[in-house]
Amino acid sequence: MHIFDAMVGNRIWFGGLFTSSGRRRQINAEKTFELSPVQEQRLQKLKERLNIPYDQTRRDHQEALRALWSASFPDAELSSLISEQWKDMGWQGPNPSTDFRGCGFVGLENLLFFATTYPASYQRLLLKKQGMRATWEYPFAVAGVNVSYMLIQLLELNAERPKSLPGINFIKDVLEATKQQLERELSLEDVNGIRDIPAYNLLYK
Repeated sequence: MHIFDAMVGNRIWFGGLFTSSGRRRQINAEKTFELSPVQEQRLQKLKERLNIPYDQTRRDHQEALRALWSASFPDAELSSLISEQWKDMGWQGPNPSTDFRGCGFVGLENLLFFATTYPASYQRLLLKKQGMRATWEYPFAVAGVNVSYMLIQLLELNAERPKSLPGINFIKDVLEATKQQLERELSLEDVNGIRDIPAYNLLYK
């Protein structure tokens, strides 16, 4: 499960934090809720991923970084994993690995997921295709990593149980959205088994 997907793919829970729906939930904020064993397992899997640091010596981490470059600049060849070219994407220096320290590998995963799942939106933000250009502009890649970090903190994903209203609503709404998505996919005509479900590879890869 990708944090970014939870935010962009299911806008309902995010809007609920700031709408009348969110205010109604605040009335019941003190109520506890229980997760099913499967839900507990998936939440634990997500928490484990949050504890994976970016390791520039791991081949899969290197490949993910190269894939991010290719998705960002498909017509430009990357000379090296340590290169001044990375600054064009909004990293602070020639070695992006130094910018993952506060968030870990999940920061890269979320950027890559954004780039490959929502390419038009990603390119629009990366290349700043809309609006007036400013003398000073935010570093896109570093800002993306910081968004992942802030979501982890806001939603208390490192806590044993979320205590804040946003954290509680996040867990409940994402689980409900996952259930609805699986029900829709199970109703597809060409689905004959669990491995035919489009979300299977995402959940179990």
